[in-house]
Amino acid sequence: MIQAAALARLKKMDDAGVYIHLRRELKRLFGESAATFAKTLERLVQNGILIRAARGVYVFAYSKQIGIATLELIAQYLRRSEYNYLSYESALAEHGIISQIPFNLITVATTGREGRFDTPYGTISFTHTMTSPEEIAANTIERPSHPLPLANTYLALKNQRSTHQNLELIEMNWEEG
Repeated sequence: MIQAAALARLKKMDDAGVYIHLRRELKRLFGESAATFAKTLERLVQNGILIRAARGVYVFAYSKQIGIATLELIAQYLRRSEYNYLSYESALAEHGIISQIPFNLITVATTGREGRFDTPYGTISFTHTMTSPEEIAANTIERPSHPLPLANTYLALKNQRSTHQNLELIEMNWEEG
């Protein structure tokens, strides 16, 4: 595909609010054969039009929407068919329970696979949770401008304790309740 045509399609998607794409979605968007699409994708990445955020996940570099929610959106794309929410250190920092705020790192509880992804936008750390969908729904908070819900203090502490990691970060004078 000619780069200008690809750029026009990506801009149209961006105008519709979609600036993160899975590889298979891009193939459908461009409507090319597998071989041609592979070359188009390689060229768009080399020319800085698409940024490879993680395996199979691409960000439109000229998007007007890249911002605070980008890393969370990438997390959603990586674990699309699972329940995901911000928890552990990320949620505890948001609630003021730990003072060391993770920079360029989000800690995500997922019903899917564990994993760590270093992206150009920051690091995503997925930790598997056995929490039921009902408990997740009852103990997470939807936030404007953020695609991932945030665990409330009860769930964030429960998740953090279940990993037995970084418990020393929890402020000693913080009381549950």
